[in-house]
Amino acid sequence: MGPGLNLLHYDQSKVDFIWGLEPSEGMRRKAQKNITASPIEVKWLGLPSEEIPLEDNSADTVLLTYTLCSISGWLQALGEMRRVLKPNGKLLFCEHGLADETNVQKWQKRINPVWKVLSDGCNLTRDVPECLQQGGFKIDELNTGFVKGPKIATYHYWGSASIT
Repeated sequence: MGPGLNLLHYDQSKVDFIWGLEPSEGMRRKAQKNITASPIEVKWLGLPSEEIPLEDNSADTVLLTYTLCSISGWLQALGEMRRVLKPNGKLLFCEHGLADETNVQKWQKRINPVWKVLSDGCNLTRDVPECLQQGGFKIDELNTGFVKGPKIATYHYWGSASIT
């Protein structure tokens, strides 16, 4: 859930409540201001995404934003997301990762070992669509492109996926 920046984008007429998965106590404190300002109730889940404490088929939607890059057990985490997602549910994602330009990829691979240490495990070279497919998801919509900033860290993937 991070600092709760996504909360202002939810349509309260379509959302009953949000399970906020955030293992970091410090990040939860940062999120409090946004949670207080949100008209939608947030129910905290404190465990890491590799251990989602929800029943099978209990979530209508899973939102994955800027986390897949830093989860060391990403395949297990995606398995947990798939497990809790209802059969007709959607995984919505916005992630950064491996660029589609060979020269940028070369630099991403060169600096990734140092980058991961300096940025709390963030991995520049994750192929997000490949990860999602390995995690048991079918990509329904995929958009890609660079956003403003240094190309080595700004290639983005966003879209939706469903359970295969």
